Amino acid sequence: MSTSQAFQQLLIRRATSDDYETLIELWRRSVTATHGFLTEADIELLLPDVRAGLLSADLELWVSCLEGAGIVGFMGLSGGRLEALFLDPLHLRAGIGRRMVTHAMALKGDLSVDVNEQNPAAVRFYEACGFVLEGRSPLDSAGRPFPILHMESRAGST
Repeated sequence: MSTSQAFQQLLIRRATSDDYETLIELWRRSVTATHGFLTEADIELLLPDVRAGLLSADLELWVSCLEGAGIVGFMGLSGGRLEALFLDPLHLRAGIGRRMVTHAMALKGDLSVDVNEQNPAAVRFYEACGFVLEGRSPLDSAGRPFPILHMESRAGST
């Protein structure tokens, strides 16, 4: 299927409670494929926080559904922050992530996002979407030794 066909069949919608377990499994597959700096033990330690975060009333969850494949990605928004963006590894580099960011910007305007410095593909992705580096923290929000880059979008940059 071509990328243009995928775009025609891609639906971005609000997540429902029925999506919850699918999102947890998608998160795990995505992180395993894209966060090579994390061990399996790290992923297991993060899982309870991810579960709690996905249930948070403060997080506005959106899913991308592709005809014939179901949910292929999700993002979480909190105000003007993109708190999460994860794609099924089978659908990376197909334009779905960019489409989700564009959708988020249409809803919220300029966005901020924190990106693991040790995930250079994600950093390049956000740069390609028009985000610029605004700062760096040597630890993640839970105090773990995973440096975080703080990035912000600029109006009309996607």
